[in-house]
Amino acid sequence: MTTDNAILTVRDLDVHYGDFHVLRSLSLDIAEQSVVSIMGANGAGKSTLLKALAGVLRPTAGAVRFAGRDISGLAAHDIVSAGISMVPEGARIFSRLTVLENLIIGSYVGRARRERSKVLQKVYELFPVLGERSNQLANSLSGGERQMLAIGRSLMSRPQLIFFDETYLGLAPLVVKDIYQRIKQINQEGVTVVLVDQDFRRSLRNSDFSYILLEGRVVLAGKSRELAEEDVRKAYFGI
Repeated sequence: MTTDNAILTVRDLDVHYGDFHVLRSLSLDIAEQSVVSIMGANGAGKSTLLKALAGVLRPTAGAVRFAGRDISGLAAHDIVSAGISMVPEGARIFSRLTVLENLIIGSYVGRARRERSKVLQKVYELFPVLGERSNQLANSLSGGERQMLAIGRSLMSRPQLIFFDETYLGLAPLVVKDIYQRIKQINQEGVTVVLVDQDFRRSLRNSDFSYILLEGRVVLAGKSRELAEEDVRKAYFGI
């Protein structure tokens, strides 16, 4: 991928957990308004990468630029304000708050507060069930509905880029299919999407560009439709 239209550029990123070196000189580019898949087996560094880019973890080396701005080492709330949001693994909603209260929490950054009502309406159009259940406690929702709420909450900050970290774990196939359709719609409205999903066939089908990680490094990258499944499988498992 060329850097000409990159909204996010990562160069030589290193991340440690204590003495454990998780990401090693990792570089990648995310094109604006694209859908990019990041794949790899358990322990490859996928979730660590997203957490580092979202400000949850602090890299030990490397540079990250977003929309022409150096965001290396910024705190998570500053990265949200810059225009990046994340749907974490397991949804992680506030179960004792209502659906509406969960969504409102996602709109605390300045530009989102100013357009809260407008964005909330868009979220309800994308996920009508959230509008229907806006006054219900979040813990009354099904697993799929909780994921919809987590996605809706991330949209409330009016992001330019969203990370989806294993958003589909434990959900029924029909629910997963529906969520992917909604993610496609989000992308068509101009939001850049980065997907982490262990199902490499599904990832290839639903993305424009793919990166495969192994032991904290990019070992294969290319346009998803041009990557041979056998090459992806070998890179994925390191064989």
